[in-house]
Amino acid sequence: MEKLIFEQLKNELVNGAVKKGHPFRYFSLATVSPNNEPRLRTVVLRKVTTDLELFFYTDRRSNKVDQLATNTNIAALFYHPKKLLQLQITGKTTFINDGQTLKSIWNGIPLNSRKDYTTADAPGSLLNNPDQVDYLTDGNHFCVVKIIPSSIEYLRLKRPHHIRMDFTRKNQEWSGQFLVP
Repeated sequence: MEKLIFEQLKNELVNGAVKKGHPFRYFSLATVSPNNEPRLRTVVLRKVTTDLELFFYTDRRSNKVDQLATNTNIAALFYHPKKLLQLQITGKTTFINDGQTLKSIWNGIPLNSRKDYTTADAPGSLLNNPDQVDYLTDGNHFCVVKIIPSSIEYLRLKRPHHIRMDFTRKNQEWSGQFLVP
């Protein structure tokens, strides 16, 4: 049963990255600010590898990038309302810095979506009018963040019994154990 549940959670994560309407497409990401305050935001799941590394894109001037540069620990929360399934992932992050990889990913982003990474001012800057955002005509502030999970907590609400498991990663291998829901 443990392997079946792990394959199910893996499939849900992959579907979140490739199916636009999937509930795991958008997830909550928690970081810690330099003054030790927790911060949450919603990000878009862009890719999941076979070993469950997760990727999302952001503007490299955003607060989350500064927070992750200072403290690489994260928590991510996914919820599927129809299946009553919650995944809580903890792990570390790294930035993709390889120029060729970044260029390849950037070239795959639709032109209208590239605007998100080309504002003249940094995310969170004050504006007088939301219709007056200035965009760069050359260059971008595109950043790819990779999450390397160390644990995944699975919670499936169902009758007659909820199912809760904790999966941990050691030496590239995942093992799970059941928990009281």
